[in-house]
Order: sequence, then structure tokens, then C-alpha cells
Amino acid sequence: MLRDMQPDSSPPARFASLFRNGRNQAVRIPKEFELDGDRVRISKEGARLILEPVVASKRLTAVLAELGPIDEEFPDVDAALPPLDEPGL
Repeated sequence: MLRDMQPDSSPPARFASLFRNGRNQAVRIPKEFELDGDRVRISKEGARLILEPVVASKRLTAVLAELGPIDEEFPDVDAALPPLDEPGL
């Protein structure tokens, strides 16, 4: 029986409705299977269609804000380069 094969925390398997949304096929996901967020990764393994929630990653500005100030001096990386032909560049 399918119910015996699922972990205790998972709701039992259910049937869901398929419908058309414009040119796309969609599925009505029952409340007990609702996913967090507003995006999913979709893949197919044989006849199985797999939906995985996409966890939003932190924005770069938030990561940089957590780093704090840098106390060391930046090296002069262009000191050994020849001068520009046109100094106005």
C-alpha cells in the first residue's frame, strides 16, 4: 500500500486535477502539499514529474553588508603596467 511506503510526516498520496492555463498545463496542488515560495524546479524521471521548491538565496548586497569593513590596504594591481596611450581613458 502506498501509505505504508511514505514517511510518517508526509500526507498520504492524493489525486489532483490537471487543467490548462493558456498554452501551459497546470496542476491544482492540494493544501496539505502546498510549497513555500513562489518558484519551483521541475524535472522528470521516467513518468514521474518532480517539483522542488526553490529557496531564495540572499541578495549580494545583504551578504556584503554582513561582511563589514575591510581593514587591509588593497594592492596597487596596475603599478607594473605600462601607461595608457591616451591618459584620458
